[in-house]
Parts: sequence; C-alpha cells; structure tokens
Amino acid sequence: MKTVLITGTSSGYGLETARYFHAQGWKVIATMRRPQPDLLPQSERLTVLPLDVTDPDSIETCLAEAGPIDVLVNNAGIGMVGAFEASPMTQVRRLFETNTLAVMEMTQAVLPLMRQQGGGVIVNVTSSVVLAPSPFAAAYTATKTAIEGFSRALARELVAFDIGIKLVEPGYAPTTRFGANTELPIEDLIPPAYADFARPIFEAFATPSVTTREIDVAEAVWRAANDTSGQQRFPAGPDAVALWEASR
Repeated sequence: MKTVLITGTSSGYGLETARYFHAQGWKVIATMRRPQPDLLPQSERLTVLPLDVTDPDSIETCLAEAGPIDVLVNNAGIGMVGAFEASPMTQVRRLFETNTLAVMEMTQAVLPLMRQQGGGVIVNVTSSVVLAPSPFAAAYTATKTAIEGFSRALARELVAFDIGIKLVEPGYAPTTRFGANTELPIEDLIPPAYADFARPIFEAFATPSVTTREIDVAEAVWRAANDTSGQQRFPAGPDAVALWEASR
C-alpha cells in the first residue's frame, strides 16, 4: 500500500485530493495548520497531522510522525489579488514564504528520505496563471512561476534517484477558499486610478464560462503521482486545459 502526504488539506484542492487518494486505497497523511479530523472519513488508512509549512520545526516533527511516504503533494498556499502598486511588500514576502520557500523546504526535507528508500514522487500544485498573464495577480504569479522553474530544474537533478517532480496547474476555482485565503480585501488593493481597467476584469471573473472544480485537481494530482510517461506538467480543469493548449 502506497502512502501520500498532502499539505493544506483543510479545504479546497487539498481536502478533495486527500479524499480521492483514500478512495483509491492509498494510505493518506492529511496535514493542516489546525487539524480538523472530522473533515475526512474515519479510517485506519487516514491520519491527520498538524503542519505549518512555514515552520521548519513543524515540518521536521510532521515528517517524523508520518514515517515513509511514496508521494508528497505540496498543495498548501495563500493568494493575493490586486494591483501590484498597492500590494504591501510585507504581504508579498508572506506570499513567497508560503507559496515558494515552504514548497522548497518541504521538498528538501523529504528528498533524503525518498532517496534512501529508492524513489518517490513530489507533486507541486501551482496555478494556471503560469500559462497566461493574469492582471492583478503579479505577485501571486511570481510565486507560482518560481516553483515551475524550480521543479523543472530539480527534476533533472533527481533522475538518477528515481524521484519524480510533477506540476499540477489548476484553473480558476470559485468554489474554493482562494478569496478567503488572500487575507487582504481585494477592494483595498485596487486604487482609484485602476478602477476603470479593473471593473470589466472582475466582472468577467464573477461570471466565468468555464471553471475548475476541486475534483479536477484531485484527479490531476492522481495522474501526476502515478504517471510513468515522463510528462511533467498536468493542467487541471477545462479552463486550464484550454490555456495549456493555447500556449503550446
């Protein structure tokens, strides 16, 4: 029986991915900053552990409790939407700490474990913002683009150890807590000078023609974790797939 450890499972993609892997018969280590075991089914194959991905001590403790894992899914993250001119640099740094540096630190922590056991897979969840420019998401895009470059380079380093690095690129998912995870209200980050330009963009986001569902992402993570073809990037959701095809 294979084991997957997933970060950020209290809601959205992470929660659905934990449920999906469990349904496929895997052992699941579901991590969240404040554990809520009642979110997931009671099962001997499912363990909920506390994890703050920005805290090195928390990472060390979590991995020690988790034991050997076959797949790491770096899903935890936060968002920020607004004009970059109005974005506080303290929040931009927090964005990079969570979306970029924490992914690197989780990856670095599991690499010796996977190398010693003879292999494994790391799936990094980024975003479809890497596939096409997205106004009012400049800092967020930067954090995700950094992980894309990191993952592509790291994959070359790890070929000899049979450790795969995969990327899942979700589209726009209005049913997730992305808006709640931004911490700063969008309206506070749109100065009056940007209002006319921003209005039609946010109106379009309010009534999208196609969107991504949590299950789309869970299925993409599953395909990435089990892929043997050498494919590295997995767009998730019809809108992300359309952007992926347009960018090729």
